[in-house]
Amino acid sequence: MSAGVTLPFRARGAALALGADDAAAITVRVQLPELWETVAVRCGGAVSVVALKAAALEAFGQRLHPAHEYVMKLRGHEVRDEAATLAAAGARDGSTFLLTYRHRRPVR
Repeated sequence: MSAGVTLPFRARGAALALGADDAAAITVRVQLPELWETVAVRCGGAVSVVALKAAALEAFGQRLHPAHEYVMKLRGHEVRDEAATLAAAGARDGSTFLLTYRHRRPVR
């Protein structure tokens, strides 16, 4: 099953557009587990992880904490070089990034 078919069913709303829709464009999902939300983002080939992070935080409405308090994970590992492009970070069409707090928050 292609990513173009499964992504709309697992993400809210239409896919966000980030960067040019060129031949290297891919669609990825970003999940924010604290909100139980997922957003699909169509990214051009030159889009960096930090740009994806900023767009996802904006889509989720997360303005309480600065962006550096969140971490992006791909396949269970933190993406340490957020200035790298999505392809350089290892993302493929249909990949899912986990966007979560860098430090654990107490449950009240």
